[in-house]
Amino acid sequence: MIYTITLNPSIDYIVHVKPFHLGELNKMNDDAKFPGGKGINVSRVLTELESDTTAIGFLGGFTGNFINDWLNKDGIHSDFISISDDTRINIKLKSDVETEINGRGPTITPSEANELLSRLDNVNKKDTVILSGSKPPSLSADFYEEMVKKVKKAQAEFVIDTTGKDLKATLSYQPLLVKPNREELSELFHVSLKTIQEVIPYGKKLLEMGAKHVIISMAGDGALLFTHNGIYQGFNPKGNVKNSVGAGDSMIAGFIGEFTKNQDPISAFKMGIACGSATAFSDDLAKKETILSLLNQIEIKEI
Repeated sequence: MIYTITLNPSIDYIVHVKPFHLGELNKMNDDAKFPGGKGINVSRVLTELESDTTAIGFLGGFTGNFINDWLNKDGIHSDFISISDDTRINIKLKSDVETEINGRGPTITPSEANELLSRLDNVNKKDTVILSGSKPPSLSADFYEEMVKKVKKAQAEFVIDTTGKDLKATLSYQPLLVKPNREELSELFHVSLKTIQEVIPYGKKLLEMGAKHVIISMAGDGALLFTHNGIYQGFNPKGNVKNSVGAGDSMIAGFIGEFTKNQDPISAFKMGIACGSATAFSDDLAKKETILSLLNQIEIKEI
């Protein structure tokens, strides 16, 4: 089973306004609402790939009900903790430029936090746990590390997809995969990284710090995969980019969904790029038909 944990889910409210005038009344051209949160995105794409997945996290209020109903409708198995506060709403304003306004997230009580930790008692060594995204401010500073300790005690694999101190604190526990983008990698090590050659030493450093596999996504420059046996560059297929939301989560879903089947990081990397690109070329997250149509267009070369 592949478990995904989303500590701070959201409704992603997509609003198209052209043109947008700040300080004036604007009328929408159209809008849409989707369940948001990095782990939820991963579970949605894993379901498209027909991988067994369970989404875990915190949901509350009418916004939480919206997300839960959507996942049930799509046949995505979930086991969320019901909380007393409302799940947040994130606004994605699409005009000549894209503007995002993200909610802080609900207050999680100590008993609600402990209930989520107790969910991890069901994990076993055949499972993979994907921990993704930000955490609500009310959770303890070391909550990610607490979850990772539980997973490691169960001898399960884990993926960590977050940034800063939470990422650094969990590297020594040997995550199966970490996937910062170039900007996040720059922030992590307090450097400016522009070229592939500048990125490579820091991808290697993440391996040295404990990660088993590292993917650095670089937008139009594709992505780099770092393993203990080699470094590989993957090139994106050509297409019309419509959507930046969830592309990185889709890449993780593709990699882990494939890797858990065959333990081959190269074919998993290829599937990851196909899933990430399929989401970028779609209005919502990737669908299986689009993923498979792109798979043979992905070029991977060893550096």
